[in-house]
Amino acid sequence: MPITETDLPGVGKKFEIDLEDGKTLVIVTHNTGRRDVFLKADDDADSERLFELSDQLARTVGTILEGAYFQPIKTEDKATTLGDGTNIEWFDVPADSPLEGRSLAEVLADGRIHVAIVAVQRGEDVIPASEPEKRLDEGDTIIAVGTNEDLEQFKTLLSGDDGSGLD
Repeated sequence: MPITETDLPGVGKKFEIDLEDGKTLVIVTHNTGRRDVFLKADDDADSERLFELSDQLARTVGTILEGAYFQPIKTEDKATTLGDGTNIEWFDVPADSPLEGRSLAEVLADGRIHVAIVAVQRGEDVIPASEPEKRLDEGDTIIAVGTNEDLEQFKTLLSGDDGSGLD
């Protein structure tokens, strides 16, 4: 991520940051402390002004962005606690899963499954649970809500490790 710094005599400094999508973020820091933030769609495009920040607000936003106020914890665990022992968790549908090829309606009709399926992510697409005719494919990610025990049981059924398959 290249950053280009340019002196602006009598004004301050301009910073250009190349973004991953080919756009450029432009930040002009004035000698007064004010920051102007622009976005360039490509090298030939004019900059579009996004917003202006006072010196104090820019410093506050900067500390938030650098993680001084909140440091996210990157984890392999894809579970989020909702409270009262209820969690939301993401499950990948493995190859040869007993759920593969079954519709959401069939999966939810199985009496052994005690989780709520919120949606299924397939690549960039999200399939809401309100489309019960949709069938699960290997590699789909199921977003489910339930207790730890129910989520663990669902994981076992999903992988086929319980030995019973789905009827």
